[in-house]
Amino acid sequence: MRTSRLLRNIRRHINGWMIASLLGGAAILLPILYVLLGLFRPTNENWQIVKQYLLTDYVLGSAKLVLFTGFFAALLGVVLAWLVVGYTFPLRRFFRWALVLPLAVPPYIAAYTYSTMTSYTGFIQSTLRNQFDIKLPPGTIEIMSSKGAIFIMTLFLFPYVFMLTRTFLERQSASYIENARLLGRSRLSLFIKVVLPLSRPAIISGVMLVVFEVFSDYGVASYFGMQTVSTAIFQTWFGMYDVDSAIRLAAWLLIVIIGLFVIERFLRRNRQFNATTSQSRPLKPQQMKGIAAWGATAFCSIIFLLAFIVPLTQIIVWTTWTYHKIWRADFIDLMVNSLSGAAIATAVIMIIALLSARTARMLSSSLAYGVSRLMTAGYAIPGAIVAIGVLAVFIALDQRLSTVYEWLGKGEGALVLSLSLSMLITGYIIRFMATGYNAIESGYEKLPRVYTEASRTLGRGNTKSFFKVELPLLKGAVITGFILTIVEIMKELPLTLLLRPFNFDTLATRTYQYAIDERIYDAALPSLLLIGISLISVLLIVRLEKEK
Repeated sequence: MRTSRLLRNIRRHINGWMIASLLGGAAILLPILYVLLGLFRPTNENWQIVKQYLLTDYVLGSAKLVLFTGFFAALLGVVLAWLVVGYTFPLRRFFRWALVLPLAVPPYIAAYTYSTMTSYTGFIQSTLRNQFDIKLPPGTIEIMSSKGAIFIMTLFLFPYVFMLTRTFLERQSASYIENARLLGRSRLSLFIKVVLPLSRPAIISGVMLVVFEVFSDYGVASYFGMQTVSTAIFQTWFGMYDVDSAIRLAAWLLIVIIGLFVIERFLRRNRQFNATTSQSRPLKPQQMKGIAAWGATAFCSIIFLLAFIVPLTQIIVWTTWTYHKIWRADFIDLMVNSLSGAAIATAVIMIIALLSARTARMLSSSLAYGVSRLMTAGYAIPGAIVAIGVLAVFIALDQRLSTVYEWLGKGEGALVLSLSLSMLITGYIIRFMATGYNAIESGYEKLPRVYTEASRTLGRGNTKSFFKVELPLLKGAVITGFILTIVEIMKELPLTLLLRPFNFDTLATRTYQYAIDERIYDAALPSLLLIGISLISVLLIVRLEKEK
């Protein structure tokens, strides 16, 4: 019954908009499905070596990084969110938005910054030795280890949990928490017995974002010498020159990601908290006094300093040392490469997002949900997996077009598409479609259907109604989606490293190359530019939150 109703709904709305949307969704899923099919291909000798001697270390390394980072990011994010929502203390309004700013610092930039600062020759130990004659034992504060990687990932990813939990608590009816206070709950009991269970959906969502970011990471794990599945994909691809084994590793990691999706949905099922009254109101913060108030301020200040001010200040200082050496002609090329590739990909993303979001709006809720899931599937998948899938598809296309290439004089077995910028742009589109789509979808949610219906009643068709009525009203959402998407693309490291054409560098890849070559001071300028670009995105998110 439901199937027949769904088919009738599809037939009723079948048009160019829907066909274009479904083709876009299929194009996004194709590389992902190609990776999954890698599990069913015959194995080679390299895979047997990886499986027997290396795979256990890769899996344990990834599991350790994910579990500890997820736990500490959840703990830090929830505690800070509850402080700024539940209590009033000095600088509370500032920390409410400032604690989101660490998202502007890419973790791989934070990794080399902190590792240099805490090394034997770094600023901290040099100052202690020269100014205070204090010599720390080796390994006291150095972070070039798995513990250091967990520290970096926690410190610069906890804002995901903080932001979602804070928003959830602020919009939730105050009745639960205020009733618990009236019943005499202590601060600790209130947090454990009421706030944590109440915030569980937001906490799970935030932790899942952290987990996906950790799985996607290559820069931090590689720089700290950790063995993870992401670094294994790079090692098998570039070290063994074995794409088949890299695809198999990517397929197993993709299975884990899909499993985490299923677990998240299972944990969140039927976990909705509704207001006990018809009129919900924001929670009124409780006044903190004395030592407790200044303790809360000190705690938030320490986290803010460690996660944003300290690394940013150090990078600015290094930039002043190397600015004249780094800022030369090829640095302009880096900026042009970063902006051009990101701009082209973002323009395509916004066009597909507009088509798909409008199609989803015209369809029934269940089908609309399916379309939206198709369009946003790539965001939760690590860049290395997307890169593997895109490369495999483009190599297959080159093989199919080999006769055409020979006819054009390219030679037998030529690789044209898989050595072009189009492959990198395709990877960007698949990976970051969700950013543009979510912005457009949010814009449509605020746009009453009556405007489109009135336009149709006056005789305008689908296309004219879109361009004359809907698009002008969606201008803000389009601009927001464009900015958020282009910034995310410019920061992307693993996918760019894997898919970029020969001799095509971006700010992200050059920063990473400087760091790997131990040219830390030289990496400061491109790092500062990336942080500045990221800061635009974070501040835009904060502003959009205030408008909701």
